[in-house]
Amino acid sequence: MPKFAFVGADQRGKEVKGTVEADTRDAAVAQIRAQGCFPTQVVEVGAGGRAAAAAARPAKARKGISQKEIQLPGFMSGRVKPKQLMVITRQLATLIDAGLPLLRGLQVLQRQERHPRLKRVLGDLADAIQTGSTLADAMAQHPKIFSRLYVNMVKAGEIGGVLDVVLLRLAEFMEKMQKIRNKIASAMTYPVVVLCVAAAIMYFLMTRIVPKFKEIFDDLLEGKALPALTQFVMNLSQTLTQRAPVVFAGIVVFVVLVKVIGKTRGGRLAIDRVKLRMPIFGPLIEKTAIARMTRTLGTLLQSGVPILQALTIVRDTSGNEVVARGIQMVHDSVKEGENIAPPMEASNIFPPMVIGMVEVGEETGKLPDMLMRIADTYDDEVDNTVAALSSVIEPLLIVGLAVIVGTIVISLFLPMLSIIGQIGGA
Repeated sequence: MPKFAFVGADQRGKEVKGTVEADTRDAAVAQIRAQGCFPTQVVEVGAGGRAAAAAARPAKARKGISQKEIQLPGFMSGRVKPKQLMVITRQLATLIDAGLPLLRGLQVLQRQERHPRLKRVLGDLADAIQTGSTLADAMAQHPKIFSRLYVNMVKAGEIGGVLDVVLLRLAEFMEKMQKIRNKIASAMTYPVVVLCVAAAIMYFLMTRIVPKFKEIFDDLLEGKALPALTQFVMNLSQTLTQRAPVVFAGIVVFVVLVKVIGKTRGGRLAIDRVKLRMPIFGPLIEKTAIARMTRTLGTLLQSGVPILQALTIVRDTSGNEVVARGIQMVHDSVKEGENIAPPMEASNIFPPMVIGMVEVGEETGKLPDMLMRIADTYDDEVDNTVAALSSVIEPLLIVGLAVIVGTIVISLFLPMLSIIGQIGGA
């Protein structure tokens, strides 16, 4: 009977090596998995092993080509949107729940998929599963599509034998996150459009209309000093007219500088602190970050991911350096044997309501459920905050635009009063 050498991982994630005897390679894979091991490589030993290795080389080459294709720029290979990944995740969960084998489910999804990049990735996943790899390990080879959160949840589902349940939770998690992003984006659409239109109007007034008034004032006032407000508007108009490239270059340099600073850890921390302290948008950013953090942690814990590993994933996917530092404090304290609530309170980042509910969840042994309730509560608060912002921003923008335009108009009419006085005196 042929022998097969294998390399895999046990339920704790430790590497395991060994050999098994089986009639076929598929039978060897089944036998290895029955022992509680998840094989990542299975090769027949002996003379047949050389043939198997030679046959495996083209597959590896094909896999390498596929990975290179996936790493093409987005405009060539197509970016996989979160909504597309969410749909695929839910479909795969449904297929597995219906009793279809994982490999067969991936092949079905690959045939019906229209997105070229996602179709190639599904093919790579199916090839990897066919060669004895786990789904989590195969997904880890595509970090631009499957996040660390996604891979670890799938790994926990495979180990616990509840992959369909975990995939369904992942789809629900992504759906809720997408809803929050859509609501915030829709709330910001109107202000951004109004600001862009206002900026275009202001630029037109300052570069086309105001210079003509300056020529009139120079002729009629015969060199007399202009009012301070009028002189300020004229100077600003002159700067925009004569040094427009310099002004725009300065804006670009400022934006790039902020981006560069934001890539450093200290810079991200400073920028995120400023965001959280903003008078109007700060509360919205804080509630969104807390909702994302609690939902991610709750989903990971419900899926069976160990607490320390879950906290590390949440820290890396929090999207806010201030919250990430708070989670790091919690991680370090839990590693020393403490509960989650005390370090959360000591960080001075999380609201008392969150700390209290986490403490209750730890005492009752229902921490994952409590975290999901916190996330649902803050999702509702995000909805209310977005609705309130939408109703507040509109009048603020109208008033602000009216003040700016009114200031320009008043600055242009102030010299006219002097000119009218001169004409009347003559």
